[in-house]
Amino acid sequence: MGAGAKMIQQLDADALLAGELGQWLATQGDARAEAKRKARFRMVLSVILAISAALAAYTLTRTAEITIFAGAGIIGLGAGWAHAAKAPIMRAIKERMNGKIAAALELNYACDCVPGHEYERAKTFDLLPNYDREAFEDRWWGHVGEIPFSAYEAHLQQWQGSGKNRRLVTVFRGSILTIAFQRRFHGTTLVERSGTRITFFGLRDSISPGGVKLDRVSMVDPRFAEDFWVWTTDPVEAHYLVHPEYVERLISVEQAFEGQKVRALFQGGELLIVLDSGNMFETGTLDSSQDRNLLATCIAQFSSLANLAVQLNERPRG
Repeated sequence: MGAGAKMIQQLDADALLAGELGQWLATQGDARAEAKRKARFRMVLSVILAISAALAAYTLTRTAEITIFAGAGIIGLGAGWAHAAKAPIMRAIKERMNGKIAAALELNYACDCVPGHEYERAKTFDLLPNYDREAFEDRWWGHVGEIPFSAYEAHLQQWQGSGKNRRLVTVFRGSILTIAFQRRFHGTTLVERSGTRITFFGLRDSISPGGVKLDRVSMVDPRFAEDFWVWTTDPVEAHYLVHPEYVERLISVEQAFEGQKVRALFQGGELLIVLDSGNMFETGTLDSSQDRNLLATCIAQFSSLANLAVQLNERPRG
């Protein structure tokens, strides 16, 4: 195991909380309590206003649809108003906790994020759904040992429905990860969960995302073939890259991030992983009893990434 992977595995949530981080969190009790109080007040006030608005709407219109729309609209606005009371302290706690994890691992962390070339590559190879609105957060970057990697979250939404039913729906919320290789790939290889690209005419023998023709190849391990499909421009290299040990590492990343539908793209000198993992790295909470669990979860996620990076960059087998 590489030095970076060992460093992450040795990192302990209790040790972090026993130091400066724990001392700082102990000073945030009043701020957390005040944020809770403000949020509760705003939500109660919003419910009262929603009931009043609904009664007024019904009195004036005698229409159930308008009545429900008036009440629900104010409840929705109230929920956002209540969250705004909690957001500053939650962000401050998240930035401090994630920043300490990053510093302990000699990595970098930023709450705000601008996507790079890997995001365009993910779209080019149809690893992300169509969307109308995008947002990014929680970027981690640096080196695991000597291996560069980065990770951040994407939240993609799409307008669905029409008229009064038109609304933004989340179509993807998950992690976009990149791990650099010490060697370049000769071809392009895509690994994804089986069943992803079945069309009305069935499973195709080849696909051409971004104009790159990828042929489907069969893998030797029958257990793997049931769960994953492999598309590539270089079948020989694909069989070298996608052996059972690599697949176990990919699945471990999926499990650590509590995600699903993992897909991996080997191209150039980089592995790109896209994973439906939901909203991750949310260590900022108003409940201090959750601090340790959130820290431990984040550390476990980075341990899985470190192991994957080391495994994929091992010396060529004879």
